[in-house]
Amino acid sequence: MLKSLAVLDANSLLWFNRLQCYRPLTAMFRAISHSGDGYLYVAIVLVALLQFDTQSMLFVKVALLALLFEIPSFVCLKQFLKRTRPFDALSFCHCAVKPSDEFSMPSGHTAAAFVMAAAVSSFFPSLAILAYAWAGLIGFSRVFLGVHYPTDIAVGALLGLGCANLSIAILT
Repeated sequence: MLKSLAVLDANSLLWFNRLQCYRPLTAMFRAISHSGDGYLYVAIVLVALLQFDTQSMLFVKVALLALLFEIPSFVCLKQFLKRTRPFDALSFCHCAVKPSDEFSMPSGHTAAAFVMAAAVSSFFPSLAILAYAWAGLIGFSRVFLGVHYPTDIAVGALLGLGCANLSIAILT
């Protein structure tokens, strides 16, 4: 069963990864991926701080606490699992960005994006579809660019959602 999942994981990655031959698509997914590098999170928090209302302040606290849970969690999981990056493991996989660390599972970009999406959607429900679409695109971009398998994305999304929900439960 696990071997079948690994084959499906690799084949899915390679199917999307081969689309890198379309340069505009690769440029678009690089930009989407880079939007998950952290700068956008700082901007979102700053905009919320400028609102200085109760809901925005609680959002900031939840988002920061969730990221405090998520960052060490994904780092520890990567060190424990030590999954090889797809571009190192699969000869036909092309890497279009330089990853920030050595291992693949879970996707830290995806985890952080889902932390922010869950926090945004919890406090600003009218932005939920946009927030989750953006988080999903960040995850997909990491597969397209050859730095993560689809299961890395799924685990990252679950980690981010779990950390956000834990923070919401603690602070609200």
